[in-house]
Amino acid sequence: MSRRTNGHHPEESPDGEEANAVDGAGGTTGNRGKALSIETDGLQLIYSDGTEAVRDVSLSVPEGEFFGFLGANGAGKTTAIKVLATLLKPTNGEAFINGFDAESEPREIRESIGYMAQEIGIDEELTARENLQFACAAYGVPRGERSERIEELLALVDLAEVADQRSESFSGGMQKRLDAATALVHRPPLVFLDEPTTGLDPKARNRLWEYFREINEEGTTIFLTTQYLEEADQLCERISVLLDGEIVATGSPTELKRRVGGEILDIDIEAGAETEEGDGKDPRERAAAVASDSELFESEAMIETTEEGISVTSQRARSRGTDLLVALRDAGLTVTGFNVRAPTLDDVFLAITDGEEREPNKESDPDEEEADEARVATDGGESR
Repeated sequence: MSRRTNGHHPEESPDGEEANAVDGAGGTTGNRGKALSIETDGLQLIYSDGTEAVRDVSLSVPEGEFFGFLGANGAGKTTAIKVLATLLKPTNGEAFINGFDAESEPREIRESIGYMAQEIGIDEELTARENLQFACAAYGVPRGERSERIEELLALVDLAEVADQRSESFSGGMQKRLDAATALVHRPPLVFLDEPTTGLDPKARNRLWEYFREINEEGTTIFLTTQYLEEADQLCERISVLLDGEIVATGSPTELKRRVGGEILDIDIEAGAETEEGDGKDPRERAAAVASDSELFESEAMIETTEEGISVTSQRARSRGTDLLVALRDAGLTVTGFNVRAPTLDDVFLAITDGEEREPNKESDPDEEEADEARVATDGGESR
């Protein structure tokens, strides 16, 4: 068994320094001086039908980090996470998970990770306790440790009081929590969560967030895929934005928000308001034209129409906002509301992906699972 002991594919940190180095104990270290849970270089996956689902994915995730893959449906998140979990075999590139080589040591990787798929994987005919007992046996948890571990997990996911009820009677949120617990029975140092809160109501989603934070605070590395910008913002220390199987941006939520280029001025315009010119233009379009022609903002400022009016993203949004309101009034437009705010990850995602749309990838999702499994068999990948 060969463990990864050096970082021969260094990434550059935001400061321009190499992200990976070799620590004194011989383990690969990341951009914060920590050993790496995940290290990939040039990962690519091409299906037999020619679909390039993962494109040149290179990343480093230090131990203990809460890391996120953010992207819309079809961006390649599920395919990428299955490659990392050794459920799909890449066409090209390298991946080291917990120090093990994905090419030659997939078994060792699977024994050292937890994996929570999009689809709930529990047996609804079994009780919560029986599902965890089955998971303990599957992961090889020593018999003498199983009872205590099961009780710990039932308490963690707040299912102790219903431990002996069949899980078919559970709500969707309760089933998701039980599913998460089954991925943790062997105390893996790294857990993959593939869109774990999809379909849950806000209350159930927030409860799962609490459990994920708790296990991360205990030292577990978490790799999360999500299409919810709020989820990535709330949970992740760093995020990679994925577009058509390719990483187009990586950074902390704060760093990514800085890329938007300033604050955002949202202005609501009264619908049907007439301009002095009486040209019949949509009031929102006229307002956007006034903002563009005013020369109040730098040339890089982004001015867009919205459902309510216009949005101006600019370094001068706060200092010149009142001047724009005056210009709009002088143009005969009625302002019904305005707000200056910091950018959100929604703004980041739209800014990064704007104008970069390509033909969607045929990523595995709950509606295409059979097609995905067929591709796995055809391409020689491995499935659970």
